[in-house]
Amino acid sequence: MTELILIRHGETDWNRELRFQGQVDVPLNATGHEQARRLGLRLAGESIHELVCSDLTRTQQTALPISQNHLQLQQGMTKLDAGLREQNFGVVDGMRVDDIKAQHPDAWAKWIKFEADHAFAGGESTQQFHARVIAALRALARQHALRTLVVVTHGGVLDMVYRTALALPLSGPRQSDIPNAAVNRVRVTGDAIEILDWADARHLADMPAQPVYDQKSVAASIPSAA
Repeated sequence: MTELILIRHGETDWNRELRFQGQVDVPLNATGHEQARRLGLRLAGESIHELVCSDLTRTQQTALPISQNHLQLQQGMTKLDAGLREQNFGVVDGMRVDDIKAQHPDAWAKWIKFEADHAFAGGESTQQFHARVIAALRALARQHALRTLVVVTHGGVLDMVYRTALALPLSGPRQSDIPNAAVNRVRVTGDAIEILDWADARHLADMPAQPVYDQKSVAASIPSAA
């Protein structure tokens, strides 16, 4: 059994612009740095054995205040794991939704069906993404049995965890709230993932509202077949 404190990175300018960030290496903006600072203070009293994050800049910047507030982490390096990267969206990585609609209309029409085996050209399907993410998290859990890890990663990664824990299908729009820099707690026992707490953002309560790309609204806007 391993407990994971899962964190989506702090806000970036591309979050605010509702771009597909994917695996483009985008840094935090000023709001994201403040979210990370508050997160570090929020977790200061936690018993944390190791800090792991994806190898992209925005997760490393979010992880830094956590390590700075934990004496047991300051002597060691934050572990980087490329398996925790966001989904690779291929040709649309870095693009705004309106630009994708204009430049890749057929690919966008397929994307908004949220089918698990669909991938943008050069990117990962949800099925491929899910297999990568869950394998990486289960490997971490096996390596650190009976310990507590903080894992700083990405919104899509947390979506895969949520779906797996609740046995939700990989097809269909996202069902969970995944705020930037919120606290999400899960327990991994063998291959089973159990949600202990989700989307706890009390430490961010007085900050500006976060940008949200609402997949459920997008899916609801698709005309149904007659």
